[in-house]
Amino acid sequence: MLNILCLIFLTLPPFIPENQEEPIVIEGLTMGTTYRIIYFDEPRRRDFKYSVDSLLALINKSISTYDAASEISRFNQSSQGITFQLPFFKQALKKSAEIYKASNGAFDPTVMPLINAWGFGPGKSFHLPQAKVDSLKALVGFNKVGLSEDGISKSDPRIQLDMGGIGQGFGADVIFHFLKNKGIVDMLVELGGEGLASGKNLAKEKPWRIGILNPNSTPDNQFFKAYVTLCNEAFTTSGNYFNYRIIDGKKVGHTLDPVSGFPVRNELLSVSLFTNDCTTADGWATAFMVMGLQKTMAQLKLMPEIDALLIYSSPKGKMKTYITPGIKRLIILEK
Repeated sequence: MLNILCLIFLTLPPFIPENQEEPIVIEGLTMGTTYRIIYFDEPRRRDFKYSVDSLLALINKSISTYDAASEISRFNQSSQGITFQLPFFKQALKKSAEIYKASNGAFDPTVMPLINAWGFGPGKSFHLPQAKVDSLKALVGFNKVGLSEDGISKSDPRIQLDMGGIGQGFGADVIFHFLKNKGIVDMLVELGGEGLASGKNLAKEKPWRIGILNPNSTPDNQFFKAYVTLCNEAFTTSGNYFNYRIIDGKKVGHTLDPVSGFPVRNELLSVSLFTNDCTTADGWATAFMVMGLQKTMAQLKLMPEIDALLIYSSPKGKMKTYITPGIKRLIILEK
């Protein structure tokens, strides 16, 4: 989600016994955050860092609003729309359209004008009155863009897109499938705290495990609320954590409600999702943060393919958790 959402907890041993494989680790910077990939490739031990960095650069050229020459930036600057030149922007838009419709607009990439106005994008921060929010809401709505196989159009020149609610998950999926196509079976792909696990950690002969940050963490004091054992699935966490603004002396999180136009204020502190692909997990985690606890719990009952760990605040201000049955036995909670 183009934010630091959760941190990976990797339990690699201090040494590798002779009868066990040694992992290959590649890492770097992308999308305003970091990536880390651990995989096993005996006996060839291929180094895919150059290919991974090249793919990530291409993804940024497709969906990064911080690159003025990217496809999404060209669309945002255009008066009517653009023709696709790269494959990734179109792919991300198609998935965005699916989640927008299924979530009744809780996930909406056209929220960019509001993101900039509230100061969470490459714009300035303002204290927005209701009248200003209402005027910007007229530019929000994924139904205001037209998506075809060749390009994307818009009904108003001021309409802009932001893929922050799905971009990191999409990037993780691209890298994962690249490595899978190279024959890699046992790997953990992590991009900005979300990604995919496949096979197991051969250095320990155990499944991969990640940690979910406690919402009370600070940049200087980060600690975990839960540990999750992964079995061939994608993972993502959405929460405000360190990305917020102080408005009228109050902390306002970065998640915006496309319907109200205002930052979300509900009991959900973080949403961690586990499913088949990271793009889906990323988009729905964004949607659920907007929808709030009760609507999210109801929606999850209709989506058995998605498991979740919800961290929320009770009416008395205590931190509580909700875990779907499918993932419950694989989660260890910290008190």
